[in-house]
Amino acid sequence: MNLLRLCMLLLVPMLSAQASAQIDTLQTESDTIVCEDTIISLENTVAGSEEVLEETFETTDDNALQVQVKGFLDTYHAVRTEGKADWMASRTRARGELKLEKGAASLFVSLNAIYNGILKERKGMELREAYLAYAKGNLDLRVGRQIVVWGVADALRLTDCVSPFDYTEFLAQDYDDIRMPVNALRAKYTMGAVTLEAVCNPVADFFILPTDERNPWAIRLSSSPLPYTIDLESGKPEKRLKNMEFGGRITVNLSGVDFSVSALRTWNKLPALRMGMTTDGKSLHIDERYKRMTMLGADCSLPIGQFVIRAEIAKYLDEAQNAAMGCEVECRNALNALIGIDWYPGNDWNASLQYCHKYTSGNLERLPIYRHAGIATARLAKELLQNTLKLSTFAYVDVTNGGIFNRFSASYSLNDQIELTAGYDYFHADKGKFQMYSKNSEAWVKMKYSF
Repeated sequence: MNLLRLCMLLLVPMLSAQASAQIDTLQTESDTIVCEDTIISLENTVAGSEEVLEETFETTDDNALQVQVKGFLDTYHAVRTEGKADWMASRTRARGELKLEKGAASLFVSLNAIYNGILKERKGMELREAYLAYAKGNLDLRVGRQIVVWGVADALRLTDCVSPFDYTEFLAQDYDDIRMPVNALRAKYTMGAVTLEAVCNPVADFFILPTDERNPWAIRLSSSPLPYTIDLESGKPEKRLKNMEFGGRITVNLSGVDFSVSALRTWNKLPALRMGMTTDGKSLHIDERYKRMTMLGADCSLPIGQFVIRAEIAKYLDEAQNAAMGCEVECRNALNALIGIDWYPGNDWNASLQYCHKYTSGNLERLPIYRHAGIATARLAKELLQNTLKLSTFAYVDVTNGGIFNRFSASYSLNDQIELTAGYDYFHADKGKFQMYSKNSEAWVKMKYSF
């Protein structure tokens, strides 16, 4: 091997001189020669009339197996700041990700090892994602457990109806952790600026809503005069092919604007609740209902100077609605529309505003819902100290009822691997979706090590 290396080094000036008569300029940072599956790196400079010529001989094996391993270790702890300072969350997680690639085929697996000091049933090993992929030419196929993201809304859900959400800790966790994977087949085909996407989920998945009283984020009826029980499992549809979810999306990427249209035959992923008295009349019973629905949607994103305008609209046909006391769940059509603006003024500042409005049609006399309902979000972030320190605030505002949830955070990167974060979650609401969490304001810390 040493003899081969010496011979090649001696031949480089001769080959470079010959190549200079045919090539004007060939510049690379390093040259690589592949010979009998052995890669020999050469760094050589040929001087002459103030010009550097480098010759590269490269042969690649597209079928070689490539292995990528990465992951992180994070720990998160939160303490209530109203009333007694009890623990709101205490969990440590290790995530490992493995990707194997050979030619156009690949395998991706993501696992979580979790310890939860409050919710004992949430500890142990958890399969996050596991899918086979094939990407060649214009075709991209994925089959298995995966996360599917649709739409352009930030932390709001309109057309993003494929992957359900995990509300075990409500919104007091990273949004990437809230979205759940589904067992699906997804296919994409790109033709120039147009991408066609089809997705099929043979077994529907639904939101996770906590009911365990040990969980400070569990669903509660704080104003109920009677004891109550909650059942969110018995009403789920059977795991049969006739109950599968399927849909598609067409995305167009043009110069200056991106837009898409989508359709999905699905279920109401967030359960519609009904409440009634037990037969003995001494307590209340709450259970859920899931109904078939169809989502028709569109979204677009338009950059204009320092701004990005985002818009999204979704029509829900036959969406199941919460029922009044003693009544059955009914379905109604609903129209959701969102407008958002992102601002990047420079100097590592960014800000965004969104407003989403929901209109429910039909007779609502026996339904405890609003004809018109609105929710807004606001985000402001600034990076300092050569982008090692990030300050941010993100708020949900229940426009209809006046409630608010605001997360303040400060993240500091010690290096490329270690990030420290501290924050405060503020809740305030007298009614509406944030009312049951009005005493859940908390201070929290998080440490993350990536590898």
